[in-house]
Amino acid sequence: MRDIPYGSLDGEEALDEALSATVRRTGALAGGVYLLSVSEPVLGLAAVCGVPVVAITLPHRTALSAGGPLTEAVREDRLVWVGRQEDMARLYPNMAAAFPYQLALACAPLHGVRRWGALGLLWSGNHPPSLTRREHNLLMSSARSLTRALDDSPAPPAIPETPRAVTLGRRPGPDPAQTGLAAADLVQRLPVGALSLDLEGRITYLNDAAARLLGSTVDRLMGTVPWQALPWLDHPVHEDNYRTAVFSREPVAYTALRPPDRWLDFRLYPDDSGISALIVPNQQRDPADAPPPHITAHLDSAPEGLRAGRIHQLVHLAAALSQTVTVADVINVVADQVLPAFGAQGMVVSVADAGRLKIIGHRGYDPRIIARLDGLPLDTRLTPAGQVLQGGVPAFYADPAELARAHPRAPALSGKQAWAFLPLVVSDRHVGCCVLSYEHPHVFSAGDRAVLVSLAGIIAQAMDRALLYDAKHRLAHGLQQALLPHTLPTIPKLNVTARYLPAAQGMDVGGDFYDLIRLSDTTAAAVIGDVQGHNITAAALMGQVRTAVHANATVGALPGEVLARTNRVLVDLDNDLFVSCLYVHIDLAERRIYLASAGHPPALLRDPHPELATRVLDVEPGPLLGIGMSVESVYRVTTAALPVGSVLALYTDGLVETPDADITESITTLAHHLTLGGDRPLDDLADHLIHHAVPHHTHTDDTALLLLQSR
Repeated sequence: MRDIPYGSLDGEEALDEALSATVRRTGALAGGVYLLSVSEPVLGLAAVCGVPVVAITLPHRTALSAGGPLTEAVREDRLVWVGRQEDMARLYPNMAAAFPYQLALACAPLHGVRRWGALGLLWSGNHPPSLTRREHNLLMSSARSLTRALDDSPAPPAIPETPRAVTLGRRPGPDPAQTGLAAADLVQRLPVGALSLDLEGRITYLNDAAARLLGSTVDRLMGTVPWQALPWLDHPVHEDNYRTAVFSREPVAYTALRPPDRWLDFRLYPDDSGISALIVPNQQRDPADAPPPHITAHLDSAPEGLRAGRIHQLVHLAAALSQTVTVADVINVVADQVLPAFGAQGMVVSVADAGRLKIIGHRGYDPRIIARLDGLPLDTRLTPAGQVLQGGVPAFYADPAELARAHPRAPALSGKQAWAFLPLVVSDRHVGCCVLSYEHPHVFSAGDRAVLVSLAGIIAQAMDRALLYDAKHRLAHGLQQALLPHTLPTIPKLNVTARYLPAAQGMDVGGDFYDLIRLSDTTAAAVIGDVQGHNITAAALMGQVRTAVHANATVGALPGEVLARTNRVLVDLDNDLFVSCLYVHIDLAERRIYLASAGHPPALLRDPHPELATRVLDVEPGPLLGIGMSVESVYRVTTAALPVGSVLALYTDGLVETPDADITESITTLAHHLTLGGDRPLDDLADHLIHHAVPHHTHTDDTALLLLQSR
């Protein structure tokens, strides 16, 4: 096919003519052109051909840095082909959620005298998953032709506020003027409602029966979009079924209620010029004069979650999954929202672990069944889960007989009656398998399968992120627990207890630490500190600080010297994190304590006499550990008496610091609670302070507490 000369047209006309010719030439279902802005790295949708603009659920403007086949085609200057919806869900789960249909997609860069943007073409799901060499060459030739139209245009097109709808052009056929009246008479005589929609969703023709069934008149409905003209049709399911017909190019049938009590059967028959629709009263049987469609979705029997429309449902579930952090969060969203949305009663989520299927979450199953399924080899023939996980292709079984043909023992093992096995794959990483099961036989329509495949891509993305987060948390938490003292040494004439409470919000691990060092039978050192940050680096630095403090304390250094030497160690490590620390040397023979602080909250001392309150031991703070200084850091020492029966409390700021409270007032409150509860056993006192020191405390930061009582 020779290129059309576009030089005589302006930019927009040339672009539209080239796009229409490209869609016809390639046999695509639809096409669109995204132009690259000259002022910012943004792609904007300029023109759409073959489908209505309202059917495009992707953003009309997208950052060039965003993930997706269009932006990849522009950034990498190559043709991007996605031949199956399973590939779309694996590679681009967000786009799969916006297009939950069986489609093939090609994105080609438009790169001529400058980077113009990208061409996107869609084919229905019956296109083979791979491109032939001829198709590849035709796509690239079409992209070059469209690029030349942009290069040769005297006025380059701009990105419009609203994308233009480009006419595809009708196929050769009889002259409409010669056949229009006869066709109108024919349709008017039919006893069923008949109407025609163009690719923009507007009514171009309807007979009197259709207007009567819809509850309006021909004059009022002509030229309107049905779900905008009739309030009772303003429901996502109508637009969603229309969009399904547009993209699939296959008939769609569904049943809807016209208030107050009249059910109507809708049958949509699409082609590349529009949609023909038949409307008949629902009489619990298919009308004899209409062939059965390939897709059937009865609104009155659909699960509650699906009544809102597949795209709306996927967007809602994607939003819920985007808020998840841990694997448990993902499992709960799938169980609490996905199961009811798709009418399923059971769920099993498993991941690959050392060549086996490890079940990490389930719902609606007897634990004994889960115990039998957990740990099966990936190559097991007992269930399809391993095969689905390894192959990345979903499997659907409408009843036990269908499953038994491939896996004879599986139906009896699970006790369910229908199953959807969904692979959880992100790019080339096979994350796991999600199984939705039903207690009764369940037919999975093409629409159901398309939505579930798109959903699997979203779940896989959330699960992959959650698995990584949990692994990071386990590593950091294990590191922190290994670095904290497992037991505290026994020291004569000194009772001691400690508490560590991780933050209630977030899963990162901090660097709060405490320690008790036995120096002799009558002396000891107590230390508490807080490393800046909540990550593995903070936990590792905490261990280095503990080691440095312990080494300097055991060689007999004074409190100020211990902190100064530890500071030098941290400065030499050249770490960007800082550490607050409070060091206390305890002399049980003299009943005295010696304190030095590196910017840490002050210690509290409760006197054993009831008439005396708890007092704050003000210590002149030195600089935080790890801050490099031009002169030697000085940590001054404060001395205080330690009477028999007195309680010394060391703590980190997680116990007293909240965003909406003054820290001085919080320390005063903590001292008050120590005064009131000081007669309790030391373990009970520690629990009391942790939970009641600061009113309504939500533990937004890690908390460490060390209590010492002179005997």
